Amino acid sequence: MGAARISRSRWLALAGLVATLTITAASCDPAEARAKSKRDPHRPRAIHGPNYHPPYADIVVDDKSGLVLHEVSADEPRRPASLTKIMTLYLLFEQLEAGKLSLDTELPISTRAALQNPTKLGLKANQTIKVEDAIKGLVTKSANDAAVVVAEAIGGSEEEFAKLMTGKAGTLGMLGTTYVNASGLPAEAQITTARDQAVLGRAIQHRFPVYYQYFATPSFRYKGAEMRNHNNLLGQVKGVDGIKTGYTEASGYNLTSSVRRDEKHIVAVVLGGTSNGARDARMRQLIEAHISRASTQRTAPIVAEANGQGGAQQDNAHQNGVQDRAQVVAVAPTTPNAEPPAGERSNAAVTSAKADPVPVPRPRLQAAKLRAGASKQVASAQAPATRARRTTAKASTLGVLQDVSALRQTRHVERKVGSSAPLQ
Repeated sequence: MGAARISRSRWLALAGLVATLTITAASCDPAEARAKSKRDPHRPRAIHGPNYHPPYADIVVDDKSGLVLHEVSADEPRRPASLTKIMTLYLLFEQLEAGKLSLDTELPISTRAALQNPTKLGLKANQTIKVEDAIKGLVTKSANDAAVVVAEAIGGSEEEFAKLMTGKAGTLGMLGTTYVNASGLPAEAQITTARDQAVLGRAIQHRFPVYYQYFATPSFRYKGAEMRNHNNLLGQVKGVDGIKTGYTEASGYNLTSSVRRDEKHIVAVVLGGTSNGARDARMRQLIEAHISRASTQRTAPIVAEANGQGGAQQDNAHQNGVQDRAQVVAVAPTTPNAEPPAGERSNAAVTSAKADPVPVPRPRLQAAKLRAGASKQVASAQAPATRARRTTAKASTLGVLQDVSALRQTRHVERKVGSSAPLQ
């Protein structure tokens, strides 16, 4: 009898111990998973369930002809996420071109900038960061703290800088875009469209061909930490030379890509991918499906600003002998044989996209250190004499004048038609 009681008590104690260990193990699983993730940062992690379907949109534009080769919901409002930083860099490149900042300028880091949510460089308040380091941090790490540093240096505050961003979007014809911050962190009023992002992706190359090369930076070392570019297509898809990824829960996985291949140039945008892999595969598919139809000859005007205001930009252009005014030219509509959205979003279509990996050479950026005035004089001196004959058309009421850049192209304005009003 006593032996039976002892045996039963031992059994109950053992059962209790097993239950305790089971509960403890279950509660430790998430911590263990996080620990394993930290030990192996390249190990893929499932962030979303199978029901994650952010609103999708895409577009493919032939940069040389201006034709829209393909589009799906290209004018529907979407969240830009870190594609916002393309406009942040556009305004920063303006300051560099005007000589108001240099690549070596030290920018002050505020407490607000240092407290931004990841992704970030880990900047410390009351210290400084060089402009060039901020640029590289934005294009590789997509650093939100660096974005705020740039915004405060140019606009005085991030709020004022966002107004400058939205105003610049308007002059580029991005009428469906509103910016609220410099990073793309979630904000209800911050919206864009796939078509607008294609316009911006083209405009930043046309206006700043030298500084644009920073978007091809494969990696960046800052204070001992190595950061790889989030754009996985760089060096893996033939001809890809930029430009930017983005992600928030509301936006999904976004990507703007620029591809130069066989004298052709396209800019493509994917908004609302369900994962990094699905987004990248979809972009590969769009590139391979449509670049063969792109033109090898430029017949469309380059994307330029249309503000009609006689500011410093116009004054500088006139000083360089550019007296012509441009006509407003609309982007041609999409071709009628565009694929239906349902077919495009199928998993089979996404996973079937393939492209031969061709490394993209690291761009040479030394030219970016030249003074803006000298660069403009060189560009003006090399411009073909035929430019004057090709740009005699009268301006519309906007009175547009394209700033002089390093491109040897005519200065026209392109505007799109019918637009409606934690990051990566």
